[in-house]
Amino acid sequence: MKRVVISIMAVIACVCVGAQDFDNYFENKTLRLDYVFAGDNRSQSIFFQEAYTTTEWAGRRHNLSKPLLSGNGQICVKDKESGDVIYSNSFSSLFQEWQSTEEATTQKKAFENCFQVPLPKKPVEITISLIDTHGKVSSSLTHALDPKDILIRQLNAKGSNSKYVLHSGNPANCIDIAIMAEGYTKDDMEKFYNDAQRAADALMEHEPFKSHKNKFNIIAVASESEDNGTSIPEEGVWKNTAASAHFSTFYSDRYLMTTNMQDVYDNLAGVPFDIIIVMVNTPIYGGGGIYNSVTVLSSDHPTFKPVLVHEFGHAFAGLGDEYFYDDQYETMYPSDTEPWEPNLTTLVDFNSKWKDMLGKKTAIPTPAIEIKGYDTNNTRTFLELKEKQQSKLISTIGVYEGGGYQSKGVYRPAMECRMKINEAKDFCPVCTRAIIRMIDYYTE
Repeated sequence: MKRVVISIMAVIACVCVGAQDFDNYFENKTLRLDYVFAGDNRSQSIFFQEAYTTTEWAGRRHNLSKPLLSGNGQICVKDKESGDVIYSNSFSSLFQEWQSTEEATTQKKAFENCFQVPLPKKPVEITISLIDTHGKVSSSLTHALDPKDILIRQLNAKGSNSKYVLHSGNPANCIDIAIMAEGYTKDDMEKFYNDAQRAADALMEHEPFKSHKNKFNIIAVASESEDNGTSIPEEGVWKNTAASAHFSTFYSDRYLMTTNMQDVYDNLAGVPFDIIIVMVNTPIYGGGGIYNSVTVLSSDHPTFKPVLVHEFGHAFAGLGDEYFYDDQYETMYPSDTEPWEPNLTTLVDFNSKWKDMLGKKTAIPTPAIEIKGYDTNNTRTFLELKEKQQSKLISTIGVYEGGGYQSKGVYRPAMECRMKINEAKDFCPVCTRAIIRMIDYYTE
């Protein structure tokens, strides 16, 4: 009989013990923790590098001890004396994504990872756990940390100019997004601030962010690069830039990402932030979004707005990709495990997803909606539909096969959605609810 994995949370040692009083356990400062994740597709190791303190803590001060989503990994802070979990968060990482590539079958690599937690008042134990596609802890590291350790380095602001392009309130009460300049020289900063404003406007004109605009701060950080633009390895072009971002990540031409997370965090030292967007000064299509890690996007491609919203859906709300094909190297969503992403299901534990949003007569799985001239595998045909037909494909909730890069065995909630195609103007109702839940998690 095949083993069924339903709950990722059940395998994590970092369990919720109830809400904690922030002021009892933490200073109003940030503790930055740098790690290295290393290995190949069969094994991985975690190494602690260094700890830093920075200025005020801009993250959440409630819902401290339980992540809203399981993610592909978790960081857990325990009070050493009582053993209580006083803070935890979930994340995904570029390293874990790389593990699913063919390159990982023949090479071992190491990736930088940085995390921020509130600075504890007393000694703690910190656990980092990585979770595999079956929902099991594949690697973990637990280490002690004394906040009075003389080797915890104090990071001061690097002096980069910054300004708010959206300011709704105190960082302690808002979701703070930092937009970092990448590939902008000193002479390009006026363009950067304009690009950052465009990004803020693009997010906040889109629901459900528009209705919750007063819960967000967005700050533009003018980190200078020596060179203008970005690296394009397939053309032999390498630039000296603030975050060393480049195309051809994992040898995929359009995958624009940075592996230099320490440089990213160094450039943001002294800036209050929960979420990072790296704005790359290029007209070439590309980008990427990793949950609770980073969103990277190109500034000047015509699809700038929809790509930003899509990638931010990954990085902020943990939404999965709803498109699919049949040539992926490795299955990302095994049939015996329910995905942690709120908009994907293998039907292993569909009750935990959007079953409550279905009509009573909705078939599971749901037959595809057929509209004359429309082909779900050809995005051009979506644009040729009438607005009412497009809306039907986005708003009609079901359990449609195909999602998470797999044409079989993974199901998505709508025929079309911003998490499936750039041509869709809106998130489907399931993704919308997931985003609202994350906004509330941070702010209420």
